[in-house]
Amino acid sequence: MRLGIFAILVSLGAAACSHSARGRVSDAGTSTQTSVTTSTATGAAPTQTSVTTSTATGTAATQTSVTTSTATGTQIAIGRPYIQVSAAGYHACGLRADGSATCWGDNSYGESSPPEETFTQISSGQSYTCGLRADGTVTCWGDVSFPGFGPPQGTFVQVSTNWNCTCGLRTDGTIACWASSCLQANSPQGTFIQVATGLGYACALRPDGSAACWGDYSAGATVPPPGTFTQLSAGTVFTCGLRTDGTVTCWGNTEDWQHSLPQGTFTQISVGETYACGLRAGGSATCWSDYTYLAPTPPSRNFAQISVSKGYTCGLVTDGSVTCWGDHSLGEATPAAGPFTQISVGWGNVWALQTNRSASTWIYEYPSDAPPSSANVIQVSVGWQDICWLGTDGTAACWHSYLFQPTTAPAGNLTQLSVGGYHTCGLRTDGTAACSGLNADGQATPAAGVFTQISAGGFHTCGLRADGSPTCWGYNADGESTAPADTFTQVSAGGYHTCGLHSDGSATCWGRNTFGQATAPADSFTQIAAGPDDTCAIRADGSATCWGDNSYGKAIPPAGTFVQIAAGEWFSCGLRANGFANCWGSLVTPDP
Repeated sequence: MRLGIFAILVSLGAAACSHSARGRVSDAGTSTQTSVTTSTATGAAPTQTSVTTSTATGTAATQTSVTTSTATGTQIAIGRPYIQVSAAGYHACGLRADGSATCWGDNSYGESSPPEETFTQISSGQSYTCGLRADGTVTCWGDVSFPGFGPPQGTFVQVSTNWNCTCGLRTDGTIACWASSCLQANSPQGTFIQVATGLGYACALRPDGSAACWGDYSAGATVPPPGTFTQLSAGTVFTCGLRTDGTVTCWGNTEDWQHSLPQGTFTQISVGETYACGLRAGGSATCWSDYTYLAPTPPSRNFAQISVSKGYTCGLVTDGSVTCWGDHSLGEATPAAGPFTQISVGWGNVWALQTNRSASTWIYEYPSDAPPSSANVIQVSVGWQDICWLGTDGTAACWHSYLFQPTTAPAGNLTQLSVGGYHTCGLRTDGTAACSGLNADGQATPAAGVFTQISAGGFHTCGLRADGSPTCWGYNADGESTAPADTFTQVSAGGYHTCGLHSDGSATCWGRNTFGQATAPADSFTQIAAGPDDTCAIRADGSATCWGDNSYGKAIPPAGTFVQIAAGEWFSCGLRANGFANCWGSLVTPDP
């Protein structure tokens, strides 16, 4: 059986050879919480008036009719609407009405982990994001280590980022640029009303409506045509301008783009890497490219602002929500609505339980069949390839297995459910355990007796008895099923290690420790989640901390407080007190 699993995993490119080098699995002990008190926060709208828009590779700028500028975010805002969205690279950010920023998508460098500050405008670059504070100063987060990076002193009214080039429009109308690809020495003199950065170049709009471009690019993107414009948007290899009559003109490496430009007039435009989009007077979006397949069809919504990036687009809906479409390989275009009462993270999946007892997802990888009805759900649990949820009637439903037959839910009336690598375990109403699925190592053959909590890991399972003692069964080559002679209040089984919380809040972990995932810090915690090769926990003060493998930044949680935490293969997620989810690492999504 092990050789069969090995062959399948290798054929799919998984990092698996044997038990000692088997593919990573999702955290299965992170979805034991069934309810969290939720509330919706309401933020006051910032006082900033409109800024003449600008766009950089994927960062849409605000126009005179829009009250804020770009950010890369896409999610429905419940009580805290968005006022600006900016998409770039593999992440996006959104600016809320209370001035706070939310980002989602790739977080390898922390580009999707904004500081807890208030902003009047945000702009996302390839692997970093910059925000304009209310006092006019600029701060940036993410990959800011390359030469020449660092916002200069002084105050600004707009900031624009693209790839590794950032420019800001000072309060006196002059332009300042920083980062290695921006040639500040070649920037034009005089005053401007908008700046838009591209890939190694930038363009700016003068008060008389004329455009000026500069930088290290020779394909014509820095040679604007004559005439007057109301907005500019710079992309990877070409630039577009919105003329005073509402028509669009593009220049640079456009090939036949001039022939593919849509007819009619627009109120805002945004240029990405391979296509561009514009908003018409009624708020409808139109996207175009030389190649139809490169321009994803926008949804039939009315937008107030739009931002195009690399293969995906985000739009600010007139109701204050954000929606994205196109490529969502890193979660940058797949937001979900909130608030939620419980969250569970798997290999490439995130599912959360909404307040109306329905389940929702914003990352759903490797689907093999459609999920069952999610009505009247009290708990959702995500494993490596399978998702299960528990209904109010005590029955469980499972689906979605890519390598094996879909997991059959454990039989009987259950009170708790936990999905592991390729097996699922639950607790019956009498406290006994029931398991189903792959049982090559005995992980689906539960120990006898009564339990108060259960957690399914990669190829092992652990249960907590009424006296607090843990019992584990299944694969044990790394000692993950050899529980210490101690008592705990919670147990969480990860890929090849297990962690437990003591009554005093301290944590003890056992099993594989290749990345330090089984070396718990000396601290006090309220909840712990063992992932495939990392561990995350919530401290007594509500803040989150993680240890172990930090690939994609998944072990660097954002600031703030959480009420539940879940650790997965590529990313981790936490549930905040207001019921909204915040994720970090790769495949992340926004806090709605």
